[in-house]
Amino acid sequence: MYFAFICTDKPDGLPIRKAHRPEHLAYLQGLGDALKFAGPFTAEDGETMTGSLVVIEAPSLADAQAIADKDPFAKAGLFASVDIRPWKWSLGKPEE
Repeated sequence: MYFAFICTDKPDGLPIRKAHRPEHLAYLQGLGDALKFAGPFTAEDGETMTGSLVVIEAPSLADAQAIADKDPFAKAGLFASVDIRPWKWSLGKPEE
């Protein structure tokens, strides 16, 4: 089952994001095939990062929550909110 993590940074979170970004990227890469895609949300300038969208495959919501909780950004207190939603991949799958 796929899960989307919709993460919104705290208003003053950019320094936290920059400080922990390499660790965060390494963590996501370490998820292997469970990671389907990921990237930051940005402000209208297209550059200033304001949150994250991560889509993973996991057996259950509890497993997805555990993955989200171990993210270095989450551990550093970057996020004002994290919404984890079951997600159905309908179009644009790489195997299509």
